[in-house]
Amino acid sequence: MASRPSLSMFTRGLSNLSQSSDPSSPNVNSPAEQRADSKLGFLKAMRPLPTQHYWNVYFDRQQKEQKKTDDGQEYQAQLEQLGSQIESVQDFWRYANNTPVDQIKMRESLYLFKQGFKPIWEDRRNILGGSWTFRVGKNIGPDFWTRVQLMAIGEQLQAALEEGDQLCGVGLSVRFNSHLITIWHRDSSKQKSIDGMIECVLNEMPVELRPKGDNYFYKRHCDHPGFNPPPELKLVLDSHNARIEAAKAAAEKYVAEKTGQSTPSTATEDSKESAEDSTAPAVAISGAPAAEPMQA
Repeated sequence: MASRPSLSMFTRGLSNLSQSSDPSSPNVNSPAEQRADSKLGFLKAMRPLPTQHYWNVYFDRQQKEQKKTDDGQEYQAQLEQLGSQIESVQDFWRYANNTPVDQIKMRESLYLFKQGFKPIWEDRRNILGGSWTFRVGKNIGPDFWTRVQLMAIGEQLQAALEEGDQLCGVGLSVRFNSHLITIWHRDSSKQKSIDGMIECVLNEMPVELRPKGDNYFYKRHCDHPGFNPPPELKLVLDSHNARIEAAKAAAEKYVAEKTGQSTPSTATEDSKESAEDSTAPAVAISGAPAAEPMQA
């Protein structure tokens, strides 16, 4: 006589499932838990949203002992790349959510830079560029930093630049009671880029995070005291600076000539003269403070 199949034959593999439809059973998930599980499964299966460029994260660690380069200049930081390359929005949030900014020590720095760029003034692709620096309190620094990074990977900052210019990356450096957050671009001769970056930041930041006028400034990399370009790039830099000075002199001459032609005869003529003056090349940084309050 054939034996009857045991119950375990039909319930094999179902040990983790509830055998009861009783809502009070501990093995039955609530509707909210079921929705959360479904959402989690959907997010895991969702295709990553790629960023337009690849990005790398660098950490600049302050050294206890000063080191010297071959040319004798002091070098106090060691740059290292962290983690894997950021290629999608999911990659960015994975990095951002696992990088506690409040644990970065004094004078240490964190950078998010496009592939091919490094956060070094004298780097071949940075040497002609400059950066905006924002001093923000540590209480709002992490939020400000996250928003600036999103402007970078979301291409808002790149869109604010003049044609032919490139965004290099963004950085955060820790000071005693503040964070210095920088935005680097490749060509400091492009005034529209300089104006466009600060306008983008001020427009995108909520009011409570918007920096005051004396807490941000623009500076070319070559104007930093520690800037020391390699010999093979000095001629390139000198030529670049000469073009900037020539353009500045031409703009000042243009304004001076227009001002000299103005006459107080009628209000209409004065208004016309002012309108013509508005077409002169820009020589000042829009929104920048009159004096530089600090050095990066």
